[in-house]
Amino acid sequence: MEDDYDYGFCSDDEEFDDRVDEDEGAQSFAEVDGDCQFSLSNGGCCKVIRKESLLAAQKGDVQRVMNFLSVKEHHARTLLIHYRWDVDKVCTVFVEKGKEQLYAEAGVLAIEGGNISSSHCSTERTCLICFDEFHADKMTTMDCGHCFCDECWTEHFIVKTNEGQSRRITCMADKCYTICDEGSIRNLLSARDPQLAQKFDRVLLESYIEDNKSVQWCPSVPHCGNAIRADKDEICEVECACGLQFCFGCSSEAHSPCSCKMWESWTRKCSDESETVNWMQVNTKFCPKCHKPVEKNGGCNLVYCVCKQAFCWLCGGATGTKHTWTSIEGHECGRYSEKQVKETESARNSLWRYTHYYQRYKAHMDSLKAEKNGREELQKKISALESRKLESKYYFWVSEASSRLTRSRQILCNSYPFAYYMFGDELFQMTSDERTINQNLFENQQQQLETNVERLSMALEDPFDEYDDEDVLEARLKAVNLGSTVDVLCKKLYECIENELLEGVGADKQAIHKIAPYNSNGVEKASEIGI
Repeated sequence: MEDDYDYGFCSDDEEFDDRVDEDEGAQSFAEVDGDCQFSLSNGGCCKVIRKESLLAAQKGDVQRVMNFLSVKEHHARTLLIHYRWDVDKVCTVFVEKGKEQLYAEAGVLAIEGGNISSSHCSTERTCLICFDEFHADKMTTMDCGHCFCDECWTEHFIVKTNEGQSRRITCMADKCYTICDEGSIRNLLSARDPQLAQKFDRVLLESYIEDNKSVQWCPSVPHCGNAIRADKDEICEVECACGLQFCFGCSSEAHSPCSCKMWESWTRKCSDESETVNWMQVNTKFCPKCHKPVEKNGGCNLVYCVCKQAFCWLCGGATGTKHTWTSIEGHECGRYSEKQVKETESARNSLWRYTHYYQRYKAHMDSLKAEKNGREELQKKISALESRKLESKYYFWVSEASSRLTRSRQILCNSYPFAYYMFGDELFQMTSDERTINQNLFENQQQQLETNVERLSMALEDPFDEYDDEDVLEARLKAVNLGSTVDVLCKKLYECIENELLEGVGADKQAIHKIAPYNSNGVEKASEIGI
């Protein structure tokens, strides 16, 4: 494996990669006096919604719509459920189409000058569902004005709730699509079955997460019970309060600079047996007698299966056991098949290409796991420095550099599946010259990052806890400088992808393959939402 990698290591006396701009890399030394402030704090655009704060989060959005449109709570909730809890969308439709159209599309009928929702009928009437006579106290009228007996309404609500349609239960009247008042639904269900009423309330509450494009359940296994709200439209990666980092767009593990589509294709490719089958197609032929795969281990095209059957490697046909320089006994296959040769060569090249990228992806993934497992050893080094009662700046940099290493290693690891799809024919079409130029541009950036990530990893493996004070300071300067250099190179890699590579693939594909932007502070940690 060592021959496959050339990280360009240099000795401690050599300068760090001079291809990094001097003004960008120089900040590392300015940060030294500020106690290494390349920490992984966050800006707070993502919020953790716990079970106890879910109701508060939902009520916050409901209240915004109530205030904006001057409507009752259940009407505001109905509007938000229809527009998938997008408050801005509700406001936009109101401004562009007007109040009447906004309500009509959502199935809301708000009566001006006094709402008759959930009131009882004024006189004794016949229920047009069961055709029995009922006193006014036993019948209920919805916003639309349709009045039926409480028994029929209750049965209607029970059926809809059990069918999972309790988010938007419409009126029973023919061709009436008005959403029923949730207060009436709750009261009637409670009178019949309190557990059903609780289920109805739970579904309304959980719709804030399941129908809301701005909110996702944390994909942790076992589930931590948290949801995350992202207050921005772009693709992003976030860390839940439980510690899991994931992509908000597809709920997979954090995978930038791969797009969600690239990552889905890559994980599927790595998990199935397609490449094993591909290798067998390239390197084996099936015996015409027992049908077992046979691998050719010599130059002669007369091969033998373990079942003793002889066959021709060129065409796979059964033959005799004798042959001359020009023919095999009892067999002729001199017709050249250019199609078969091209298919075999194409399959072989495809396999080699996949193997190249997968081996490097796997090598960095193994390094990432090893570095995470080595955090306990790093903590011991920090404790050793603390026991010497040195200033905090003598050991604070260790955990900061470790966090920077983890983030940059993950980016480097995922850059290989990105390159596999970016410069292949599966997702993007380029001319040969375009592919060569773009690939060289990307691989130059990737190689620089790879070199300095390895340097940072080696710096953290040094026994700096055993150094004297002066050497500890030197080790600190080296790690801080490397951390800053790696940060600059990660930025440049993302700029190369966003401004050079994806910029030229067309607007449609660019939209499909949007990637989470690089954040020097690492994957954003979601902050707690207020209750």
